[in-house]
Parts: sequence; C-alpha cells; structure tokens
Amino acid sequence: MNGTMTKQDETVVIRPFRAAWMSVILAVILVVAFAVVAILLRSSNTGAIFEVSDQIAMMGVGILLAAGALLFATPRVRADAEGIEVRNVLLLQKRFSWLEVLSVSFPDGASFARLELPEDEYHGVLAIQAVDRDRAVEAVRALRRLHKQAWSNQP
Repeated sequence: MNGTMTKQDETVVIRPFRAAWMSVILAVILVVAFAVVAILLRSSNTGAIFEVSDQIAMMGVGILLAAGALLFATPRVRADAEGIEVRNVLLLQKRFSWLEVLSVSFPDGASFARLELPEDEYHGVLAIQAVDRDRAVEAVRALRRLHKQAWSNQP
C-alpha cells in the first residue's frame, strides 16, 4: 500500500503488488517468446513460405498479448475523507462517496476486497488482492478507517 498522509486529510493509494509483478513477468515472457518465434519463422522447413511481414505480425501479436497482460497491473484505489475511487483492470474509474458505501469487506475465500453497496450490490476492488496477504489487510483497515470517519462525521 502506498499512502500519502497529511494532518487534515488522509489520502490512501493502493495498488496490487504480486499481481503487478506477475503481469510484468508474463509480459516479458510473451514478448521474448514471440520474438524467438518471429526470428525462427523464416528458417522453419514446413513447406510454407514466411516473409518479413509474417515476422513483424508475429511480433505485433506478442506485443498485443503483453499489453493485455500488463492490464492486470493497472488496478488502483485512491481514497480520502470524501470517498473512494476504484480503477479495475479495464482502466475505467468509478468514484463512490463514503455515504454510498455500506462497508468495505473481504469475504472468506474471496480473491479480492469489495465495497458493499445498498440493495445487496457490491463493487469489486481488484487493487486489494488476497495474494498480497499483509498488504491487503493493511489496505482494508485503512479503507475501513476512512469509511468509519466519514460516517462518524454525519449528523
């Protein structure tokens, strides 16, 4: 958890740790694998004739797959006294006021935390993942503290 704290207003920024590292490693493996295939493509003896354009296309596919893998490093949560902004894998951000959020939970067996919303709805928080263990616990506690402060300031 990366956090920036000031006396009057606390801002907490949370990003996944292990998922980010794994997505970077996977992206590198994909680029290397497709580069090797692209290099060896013209020297293969399969009966098909491969051109330079095929090699470039193979590298393009590798780069696109690597970019897709890197999307799993993008989840982020930014929370302050006013509310919480959640960005999950597809780079779409959603902001909730703390008064819209009933609680911050991490159900048993779940892979990631979630925001409990009215009418039995919830919003997943992919930035807080079970594989991050202690970092996830600290992140949930920080969000719960901000949530509690926001609700306690209500008349």
